[in-house]
Amino acid sequence: MTKNLWMLAAGAVAALPLAQDANAHQKSRRQDKRPNVIFILMDDAGYGDFSCYGQTRTETPNIDALAANGIRFTDMYTACALSSPSRCCLLTGQHMGHSQIRDNKEYVDGKENPLVWDYRAVDMDPGLEGQGSMRPGTPTLGTMMKSAGYTTAMIGKWGLGGPLTESTPWNMGFDYYYGCICQRVAHNHYPLYYWENDKKVYVNQDVPVPGTGLDPGADPYDEASYEKFSKGKAYGPDLMMESIKGFVNENSDKPFFLMWTTPLPHSPLMAPKEWVDYYVKKYGDEEPLMGEFHQNQWPHNYFPCRYPHATYSAMIAYFDYQVGQLVEQLKELGIYENTLIIFTSDNGPANNASSPTVWMDSANPFRCGKGWGKATVQEGGLRMPFIASWPKKMKKGGIVSDHMGIFADVMPTLAEIVGVDAPANDGVSLYPLLSGKPQKQGEHEFLYWEFPASKGLVAVRMGHWKGIVRDIKKGNSKMELYDISVPSKTVENRDNDVADQHPEIVAQMWEIVKSSHRDPADSFYQLDIIYPSK
Repeated sequence: MTKNLWMLAAGAVAALPLAQDANAHQKSRRQDKRPNVIFILMDDAGYGDFSCYGQTRTETPNIDALAANGIRFTDMYTACALSSPSRCCLLTGQHMGHSQIRDNKEYVDGKENPLVWDYRAVDMDPGLEGQGSMRPGTPTLGTMMKSAGYTTAMIGKWGLGGPLTESTPWNMGFDYYYGCICQRVAHNHYPLYYWENDKKVYVNQDVPVPGTGLDPGADPYDEASYEKFSKGKAYGPDLMMESIKGFVNENSDKPFFLMWTTPLPHSPLMAPKEWVDYYVKKYGDEEPLMGEFHQNQWPHNYFPCRYPHATYSAMIAYFDYQVGQLVEQLKELGIYENTLIIFTSDNGPANNASSPTVWMDSANPFRCGKGWGKATVQEGGLRMPFIASWPKKMKKGGIVSDHMGIFADVMPTLAEIVGVDAPANDGVSLYPLLSGKPQKQGEHEFLYWEFPASKGLVAVRMGHWKGIVRDIKKGNSKMELYDISVPSKTVENRDNDVADQHPEIVAQMWEIVKSSHRDPADSFYQLDIIYPSK
């Protein structure tokens, strides 16, 4: 990154305290004084990927500034350490024992079809596009906020149904949508097309199919060998940012609800060159990511990358810069003070070759990598960065909260803020914490997770205790028990299993599992939990 670009990125941080200066920015004159709500959801970003959570390599000044002016949560959890079910919980307020979607469903008509990974085939047949769907008429954050009179938008990744289903953003409460309906389309940050509401918009040409490698004979140490993946093409996150700015400008005179669901930093490793250059200079030379790339074959369906470590940092740092741009726009419009911004990620860090998260220590202080981050029930997969900033209410910033929460809490929180009844949900409103006033905050007695993939997993958190049941599909019914009061990379090592020492805690957790699990309507997500005999 050039010096001027970095100064511009950091400048948004310096401007944050000026929001209270009446001479520096406009003041909103709208009559409805309820806050705007912007919910920012990153994709596969870990608890430790941000400076305010301990990251020492990637620089995130604008996200850090949100924390410095608001509340940084240390014990907030996703509902599932995988994209589609995590988003379903967020939108519906249902934990994994009740959720309609509990895994990524990449099947067409009940059958696995390799063509779903081929952009060209998917482009010709929209029926190949999309993940498992929510039922028509499902109450969501979008429908709830619309019922309160808010103008609603989602810009980014959807991942909860294909364009030919009823489970699309425009059918689920969002007045405006722009982005990738299918999470597979998000597997190229220089995409062939995005959807704008129910219309497909082509944004690039000659887009390589995921899994495409370098040309035969190309030098993997020559940056020019990688130009075919990005040169002359529009960067998807930039297109999303343009839509965000347009939506905010058009709706600044009335309350709006915006979900910004960026596909960053999910693989593949792709970022604007000047931002990659900044981190190449910082980290030095490194070996290129080559691997074995095979078109239409999971899990090798990404792209090679000349500087994998630098590019991963650049993806996060560039998104941080975009957050700063949005904050500055809100100030210029005079609506920053009364805008609630919530920032988080859908699940913990990935562990594929295209995600150098172990080198980045992306789940710090927890462990990441195979079996520890994404698609697990370990802390590294479930515990999320979570920041809330609302300057009008939070006169004192820099608050750190150890409140134990989960994504299901977002629905009752927003319902209380905007003054409507929330649909049935498994959450606890966080409004007392966000209000800036001394109020008693409701607490969860426990948090519950289940995951039908990865051989079948169940987890419970109750106070400082964490129970895990693995290999359910292999017949296991033994629960492990860990004291997670002191976070560390070794806290969930099986050497620390104390289940035999606390049978009464284990028994309580099994009762929680029994009361929390309901069989899903779609058998694809079924998990037949084996309860221990008494």
